[in-house]
Amino acid sequence: AYRPVRTARGMHCHSGLQRPQYTGFTALEQPILQTRRCRTVQRVPLHVVAANAPSEGSKEPVTRKDLINHLRSGCRPRDRWRIGTEHEKLGFNLADNSRMDYKQISRVFEKLESRFGWQPMKEGDLTIGVKLDGQSVTLEPGGQFELSGAPLTTLHQTCAEVNSHLYQVKTIGEELGIGFLGAGFDPKWHIEEIPIMPKDRYRLMKSYMPTVGSRGLDMMFRTCTIQVNLDFESEQDMIDKFRIGLALQPIAVTLFANSPFVE
Repeated sequence: AYRPVRTARGMHCHSGLQRPQYTGFTALEQPILQTRRCRTVQRVPLHVVAANAPSEGSKEPVTRKDLINHLRSGCRPRDRWRIGTEHEKLGFNLADNSRMDYKQISRVFEKLESRFGWQPMKEGDLTIGVKLDGQSVTLEPGGQFELSGAPLTTLHQTCAEVNSHLYQVKTIGEELGIGFLGAGFDPKWHIEEIPIMPKDRYRLMKSYMPTVGSRGLDMMFRTCTIQVNLDFESEQDMIDKFRIGLALQPIAVTLFANSPFVE
């Protein structure tokens, strides 16, 4: 059975923020703490979207009240609660076990578009992801392949979503000579052997990470995770879920840790 799990799993809440990451743990036991707001799933016509954030924003400073209101806007009644999961895996060449490069990944994207109806996500002229029915498949800095799932009602729907995704990428991978490894930490490759993906912010991150710690590049290029996103109905509900998630993480690490090898 395919069991792609990282050495740390997280329980998270939707709020509309981007993806802040807490890096106070080692790369082998790093919980990913994030908040992301749940959006309504819609079928939309085929079109190209820009994946970059706007280069210019408001000149007004963000206040504490702004942040509080932003989080408060994510509160939802229980009948609108949803579950969203994110699923990462390492892609590699079956011929020589080297990690996938962007050229190979772009071919996977092309086949997801032509065969399964996904829509391209662009940064300039490059396809850096695809999306369909509230889901997206995107790239981490070292080419880790990530499914960001749609907001769903039950765990059964989440299971079906992940299985469908794995069927699609495995089918395409067999045709292209590519395999996918469900592990929390890269067991074989050195950072220098891993190609960086052509996204502007990843190049900036690669230069910045060594200035603030010793494991940032490991996090960027050699880790994978499964993340869980949950809605909340109030500040207290968010606090309770967040605390419970943090308490459960060590147990999840123990149960699912599958990254005993480095280089």
